[in-house]
Amino acid sequence: MASLVDPVTQRANLDYIKTAMRQPMLERDHEFALAKKWREDGDEKALHALVGSYTRLVVSVASRFRNYGLPMGDLIQEGNVGLMQAAARFEPGREVRFSTYATWWIRSAMQDYILRNWSIVRTGTTAAQKSLFFNLRRLRAKIEDKGQPLSDTGRQWIADQLNVALSEVKEMEGRFAGADQSLNAPLRMSSEDEVQDFLPDAGPNPEDVVIGLRDAETRSKWLAEAISDLSPREQTIIRQRRLMDEAVTLEHLGKELGVSKERVRQLEQRALNKLRLSMMRKVETPSDLLADE
Repeated sequence: MASLVDPVTQRANLDYIKTAMRQPMLERDHEFALAKKWREDGDEKALHALVGSYTRLVVSVASRFRNYGLPMGDLIQEGNVGLMQAAARFEPGREVRFSTYATWWIRSAMQDYILRNWSIVRTGTTAAQKSLFFNLRRLRAKIEDKGQPLSDTGRQWIADQLNVALSEVKEMEGRFAGADQSLNAPLRMSSEDEVQDFLPDAGPNPEDVVIGLRDAETRSKWLAEAISDLSPREQTIIRQRRLMDEAVTLEHLGKELGVSKERVRQLEQRALNKLRLSMMRKVETPSDLLADE
């Protein structure tokens, strides 16, 4: 998916990258002291100093994902979100370098952003699929660097390396081979015709819609006439048991009508048989009562 960046934004991104790369590196003790001040005292100056020193780390990680066709500036912004999350969760007492801890959060934030925006079709819903998405090219390159084309044997090797099914490797390979295309994209540079203009319409045509509506009205009329021929008690049972969004229970109707629920069931079955016979007299074949798909 190609992305276009206007010159102003591009210059701003370059300025930010240059500024980030000029930030001083922190010694271990200084890093620990800043993290402790932020963690224990809520010192925002310490937070800014800690985060600011590792914006270069965000830029470094973003450069590894530049081949996915997304703006570098957007990747950096997402990485900065991950950096802030790392700062909020970092525990100095564990004696782990903040850079090591932050790298995981930065990379995770960028990967999530790529998966959300790389394609309009959702990609990588499981941990295994995410691993496949971000490692397929690297593993495929290992095979192709040996002068061998990627065969099913190679695909199976990749599947084994990443613990995914062979079918998933093939599907992801196909996703990389094709790109999203807008339905509003012109077919040719010299034409105003768009891709969507030549897509077949699988829906019913207007004539079929009108006929379907008319048939439905006729069937509804027949049903109303058939119900009117039932006794008042049978009409009550059919309406409350068959024509309501939530059917009333046999027990509830039995109490309302003063009979047992078994008697209600018998009356319901008798009323349905009457309706069926009444409707059958309206048509030549039973299939005429069915709505067309």
